[in-house]
Amino acid sequence: MKLATFTHEGRTQVGAVIGDEIADLAGSVPNTMLALLEDGDRAMARARSAVATARRIPLAKVRLEAPIARPPKILAVGLNYRAHAEECGMPIPTIPVIFNKQSTSASGPFDVVHRPPESKQIDYEGELAVVIGKRCRRVRAADARSVVAGYAVANDVSVRDWQIRVPTMTMGKSWDTHCPFGPWITTTDEVADPHRLDLQTWVNGELRQNANTSDLIFDSDAIIEHLSTAFTLEPGDVIVTGTPSGVGLFMNPQSWLKDGDVVRIEIAGLGTIENRVIDEPARSR
Repeated sequence: MKLATFTHEGRTQVGAVIGDEIADLAGSVPNTMLALLEDGDRAMARARSAVATARRIPLAKVRLEAPIARPPKILAVGLNYRAHAEECGMPIPTIPVIFNKQSTSASGPFDVVHRPPESKQIDYEGELAVVIGKRCRRVRAADARSVVAGYAVANDVSVRDWQIRVPTMTMGKSWDTHCPFGPWITTTDEVADPHRLDLQTWVNGELRQNANTSDLIFDSDAIIEHLSTAFTLEPGDVIVTGTPSGVGLFMNPQSWLKDGDVVRIEIAGLGTIENRVIDEPARSR
């Protein structure tokens, strides 16, 4: 299934995307994605059985929201593509480089991204996102996919000067609106191999990133094993697994996102997100 959170006629609900329509699952499953994931296999089974008879709404008539409005945790991995580590001039990591994006950075697949007045060094990072579906601890890599609900597309928007001026990255990664993801959660049964997916990022129609998740240094299974060794992963946690080469920081000259730019990220089989950059409105400060 492709599970989405959508708003239609003032009501926000969970649905299943089928072609150019969405099956409204209201009444069959909890009305938030987080509650559905927390309800586990029973809710997933109800969702699957409800799709056939659910009311269908054209996708063009709904607003797709962040699949999970406020993920319990957003965990991210730095320097996790070989080509990206090379463009950074950094050695290949021997253990995953982990940082947090605050849950308030989550935003929708077609929402605007704010460029804050405190920095002009705003960058894009197209990434594969993994959504946890089961509460778990000390998961072996071989068993990791059994705790995954599905996969999505994410943009790990980065405020570069805030990111690199201190040893930790969290402040440069956690600004509001700086983790758009979606457009839905593609469940694991529809993804034969999450580590063989083409990933592309365009800025204003110019292809900037063109890679395959096979270039990941630590694949999502290894990342889940690593993270869950230390702490419990919960339904709705989102892991953004790292970005390939081609970010604006390492272009010559450097290319920062500006007001009006449009970033489009596509991962084969998972869909596309597209976000316009705007100068942060005064009302949001």
